[in-house]
Amino acid sequence: MQAGKLALTLALVAAATTAHAQSYPTKPIRLIIPFAPGGTTDIVGRGAADQMSRILGQPVVVENRAGGGGSIGADAIAKAAPDGYTIGISTVSTMAVNPACNPKLSYDPIKDFKPITNLANVANVIAVNPNFPAKDYKTFLAVLKANPGKYSYASSGTCGFGHMLGEQFKVSTKTFMVHIPYRGAGPALNDVLAGQVPIMVDNLPSSMPYIKAGKLRPLVVAWNKRVDSLPDVPTFGEMGLKEPNDPAWYGLVAPAGTPDDVIKKLNDAAVKALQDKGFQERLRAAGAEPSGNTPAQHAAEIKKEFDKMKNLVKVQNIKLEQ
Repeated sequence: MQAGKLALTLALVAAATTAHAQSYPTKPIRLIIPFAPGGTTDIVGRGAADQMSRILGQPVVVENRAGGGGSIGADAIAKAAPDGYTIGISTVSTMAVNPACNPKLSYDPIKDFKPITNLANVANVIAVNPNFPAKDYKTFLAVLKANPGKYSYASSGTCGFGHMLGEQFKVSTKTFMVHIPYRGAGPALNDVLAGQVPIMVDNLPSSMPYIKAGKLRPLVVAWNKRVDSLPDVPTFGEMGLKEPNDPAWYGLVAPAGTPDDVIKKLNDAAVKALQDKGFQERLRAAGAEPSGNTPAQHAAEIKKEFDKMKNLVKVQNIKLEQ
């Protein structure tokens, strides 16, 4: 008798879950962007929200929750109800760098989220002030090897993506540069442009205007092929450096426990959104390339980057500034 009641209960739960997924969404969806308005994360997130609202037939309302290098917004995503009505943007910073640098973080990037898709990838770059004594990557590497510790590089901050790429580069090339952290890419770029710090490690979109203006010299990029607008600049992969060659990515995640059928609907909507020509143009104008993979593929990207960053933190003894 008890077994029969249990079977009936499970059947009713399954039916209710299926009905929820079939009718979903019936109200607005909140999209948490864990960074301030205006940056690449915001451009990707707002563009996805606009298109997905049209496709899903319900508003996807953006909420910027900046702070803590993205950890405040990521925590809010993780702790939201797993009903499909709160989703958020995933980044290398929130899902790999921050958790690797700070084991006391309030969320687990693997256990507390359910990946939906990777929306877009972005190239990264090492660039120098034009006065730096190297005009190409091979000469740059030779200068660093001949002068360990003489040169410094700027980044957007300790445990920011630029910092981690700079440290990965040092490990991969057995070179030594001094890290100079700033409170954001803008202040870091200002000092590199002024010649106060000779080297910048950055996402390509924020450095590109200065590269185009001849105020920064790009030497190497992290991308799967040469960037069309920088045909003479090699990739890390071409230089035999596999680990630094991974791009930055911007994806969509939901809280752990969100029903699989809801995740599928969100994935279908996001992938369809990325087929919109206007959205593609906005992404490419910001230096991002549309992606749109499966939940399992984005989960694999998150785990791969998190594992890589944990190892890098250990090898380089990186400690987050408190």
